[in-house]
Amino acid sequence: MRAALLQLNVGEDPAANLAATLEHLRAAVAGGADFVLTPEATNGLSSDRALQARQFHHENSDQTLASLRAAAKDAGIWLLVGSLGLKTNDADGRFANRSFLVGPDGAIVARYDKIHMFDVNVTETEVFRESSAYRPGDRAVVAQTPLGSIGMTVCYDVRFPQLFRHLAQAGAQILTVPAAFNHLTGAAHWETLLRARAIETGCFVLAPAQTGRHPEASGKSRRTHGHSLAIAPWGEVLADGGTEPGVTFAEIDLAEVAKARARIPSLRHDRAFEGP
Repeated sequence: MRAALLQLNVGEDPAANLAATLEHLRAAVAGGADFVLTPEATNGLSSDRALQARQFHHENSDQTLASLRAAAKDAGIWLLVGSLGLKTNDADGRFANRSFLVGPDGAIVARYDKIHMFDVNVTETEVFRESSAYRPGDRAVVAQTPLGSIGMTVCYDVRFPQLFRHLAQAGAQILTVPAAFNHLTGAAHWETLLRARAIETGCFVLAPAQTGRHPEASGKSRRTHGHSLAIAPWGEVLADGGTEPGVTFAEIDLAEVAKARARIPSLRHDRAFEGP
């Protein structure tokens, strides 16, 4: 399988973001990709919740999702729409941060709502409260496909190894980690966390990312780390997308999953314990 990680620099306008995403998707298809992956927040990044309420849609009427499904069908590829901000019917009005796996017929094969919310104080001036605008999911997802078994996660989930272990023990061979990773924490932790999740599970890890500065009409801006990564089950970095928007390719051989797990069969070595 040839995977293509799309690295984006989205703004607040979903239509403009979609145009850029489709351009990169076409380049990925031209490069021979069987499986194309976009990052978290493919339809836009903003701290303006009122703006998002005007621009986001429910799943069944979201133009970004409809267009990407059509593009996957036209190209006959598998597509991970890393995540979209979507309206929900929740009484408190919070959005969903939802990842979609789309088949080559354009059908949605699996959905995953991000479980772990990014509620952190990175610095005194960089404070994030994702749970104030997005409601967390509560269900882990493994999708069975001709490409292999795919476990779905999003961004901050990568800091919770128990989720990845459950996915691997449920049969996942490939773990997807679409992200809009903060530039400060990304420089310190991004590659290390992704390599650890691959090594612990014996899975391929595919992590398409947002990159660069994301200006807002309000004058605020956000910076993301970039460096979309493909990691092998033994922990090697197969591909690094650097810091510019574009497409990064990686060759995936699922035989490497079985080889890694045969060498270190730790997924079978869990033991119950008490305390502390």
